[in-house]
Amino acid sequence: MAISTTAAPSGDVRANLNFYKPNADGAKPFNYVDTPPEGEPQRNFGDETHEVLIRDVRGREAEYNLDQDAFLVISGVAPSKEESFVDDKSIEANYYPELEELLVKQLGATKVFFFDHTIRRTDPSAPRNPVQRVHIDQVPASVAQRVRKHLPEEADELLKGRHRIINIWRPLNKKPVESFPLAFASSSTLEDSDVIPVQHRYPNGYTGQTAAIAYNPSQKWYYLSGMTGDERLLLECFDSEGLKPGSGVQGGRLAHSAFADPRSRPDAEGRESIEVRALVFGP
Repeated sequence: MAISTTAAPSGDVRANLNFYKPNADGAKPFNYVDTPPEGEPQRNFGDETHEVLIRDVRGREAEYNLDQDAFLVISGVAPSKEESFVDDKSIEANYYPELEELLVKQLGATKVFFFDHTIRRTDPSAPRNPVQRVHIDQVPASVAQRVRKHLPEEADELLKGRHRIINIWRPLNKKPVESFPLAFASSSTLEDSDVIPVQHRYPNGYTGQTAAIAYNPSQKWYYLSGMTGDERLLLECFDSEGLKPGSGVQGGRLAHSAFADPRSRPDAEGRESIEVRALVFGP
């Protein structure tokens, strides 16, 4: 049973989201995951803030699904064996198997490979804070590259079938989330021209691609108010079926961002969360 959400803001809200603003010189956008090399900026593009209507899906969760919207709300998840979420090895040993079971049950996945996770805390001293910039974690051009990187011997065969990248997101707060909830746009309302590929540069020299998102008034934005620890959000970053006309998958790419809810109490507990990214194959 979900925890009461009465302490958290709920209902539709108008709030600011930060969208892509191109560099004046027209250079291809890039972003460094950690400290950039001397003389280079963290990223070479800016932000453009727009106020948007963000609709609350609380009570209407069943109306949304991965094929249409690229997000799915799962409720009533049993408590995790992982209690502290501070040690990476412990998270991989305890939490990852639970997520694999969840993806197999919910999606009929035939193979799951987790390639990283990130913990975010609303604390200036935390290594990772909630990202207040609209983005998608992956773009189609980088997906096959990632499959070949992590599963080189099986890649050719796996890439023949349905393959997805899914981000499994949950809060770590003991109470319902009050500050910096996650907003996400239905994939069916995202235009191709809204999606701007960005080089994502890692310290080890690996370069992947994420996507920044340009503002478009036709985008429809949502959030789940007062999210609790027994709920999971599946955020679909890529679905190979979304590239096939007539498949019924409307894009398979979820633009998302944390946002400052103007109704949050000044002393509200800072949001803490973990997102785990997975390569999901089949059915």
